Amino acid sequence: MALSNINEVNLQEEYNKTEIAKILQLLNDELVGLAPVKSRIREIAALLLIDKLRKNLGITAGSPGLHMSFTGSPGTGKTTVGLKMADILFQLGYIKKGHLLTVTRDDLVGQYIGHTAPKTKEVLKKAMGGVLFIDEAYYLYKPDNERDYGSEAIEILLQVMENQREDLVVILAGYKEPMDKFYESNPGLSSRIANHIDFPDYTVEELIQISKMMLDDQQYQLTSDAEIALTEYIKKRKEKPLFANARSVQNALDRARMRQANRIFDSRDQILTKKELINIESQDILQSTIFD
Repeated sequence: MALSNINEVNLQEEYNKTEIAKILQLLNDELVGLAPVKSRIREIAALLLIDKLRKNLGITAGSPGLHMSFTGSPGTGKTTVGLKMADILFQLGYIKKGHLLTVTRDDLVGQYIGHTAPKTKEVLKKAMGGVLFIDEAYYLYKPDNERDYGSEAIEILLQVMENQREDLVVILAGYKEPMDKFYESNPGLSSRIANHIDFPDYTVEELIQISKMMLDDQQYQLTSDAEIALTEYIKKRKEKPLFANARSVQNALDRARMRQANRIFDSRDQILTKKELINIESQDILQSTIFD
């Protein structure tokens, strides 16, 4: 390719033309912790911006691989990061629409012969121009079931990921261990994933910070004793099966709000203050069965 007559570019100007700075800041503000994830997203954004500038100057640039793999436990922000990644790709012109479509196996795989292809193609049609986020992607492949049609969906997906890379970005998400096995069983799929990002579990301190943000959004707050109780709750809950990080914390806070409401309702002969309606007390946390 011949070089463009333009031989310089103002990086700051080009950067300012996009909303990338705002998107990265929102990602940082909205998600607690996840430092390695945020760092990797910033690296990808930087690569895509520089690649775009190289093309503008007529410098040969190989098309960057945009398909991604997000691995980690539930409730670690994978979908939220996917949405922000879709925004970045749209701002830089790598996708035309910028929307994110989240699906699971049930949206792609049929239950009888001839059902899977139209289902998968319909989903791909809706996702075109944006990002297709496939949650728990490892469920697409069930080698022990001869009558399973997940492999058909994978084949169609592979073709689109390879031949229509300018029209669609695919993010495969799920637990790390089954996702690793999924890629081992599907080397063609693994080879098309350029960006593997692992989402770490949140620490207890980070989950407390997330809790406060969630409550603040709904104009609630923890008393100091309630914060101690919630800290103990999270420590115990993390040791139990099916812990889903921020999602489990959200469920716990919903139940605490319900207990607070019932506690207030039971004392309805009193005059309520604004503070009483806002405060989550320790007893609203300690009534959880986790403390039995």
